[in-house]
Amino acid sequence: QVQLGESGGGLVQAGGSLRLSCAASGSIFGINVMDWYRQAPGKQQRELVAQITRGGITTYGDSVKGRFTISRDNAKNTVYLQMSSLKPEDTAVYYCRAFVGLQPYWGQGTQVTVSS
Repeated sequence: QVQLGESGGGLVQAGGSLRLSCAASGSIFGINVMDWYRQAPGKQQRELVAQITRGGITTYGDSVKGRFTISRDNAKNTVYLQMSSLKPEDTAVYYCRAFVGLQPYWGQGTQVTVSS
């Protein structure tokens, strides 16, 4: 089992920045891909925000390209999401996900609210 703990969410004005962190614990050996998803208010589906492999290859959702940066510290088993130029439409619960092999593990989520 892998446990994921997100932190860093909060309320920020449009144009501001936030940094999310997600620390993995438990059976962390073999964690490969880690990513961030978000679920906006009133929407049922979660949207991929950014993904990073153990080797550092990154992928971003179209709506956050150029504004968000994903990174990870393998020694600390932690993935980060630096969010800049935040917009009200970025308001969502942000979830961290990690894969061990093909098995996904999810965090509990952290709320990000961007006011206009």
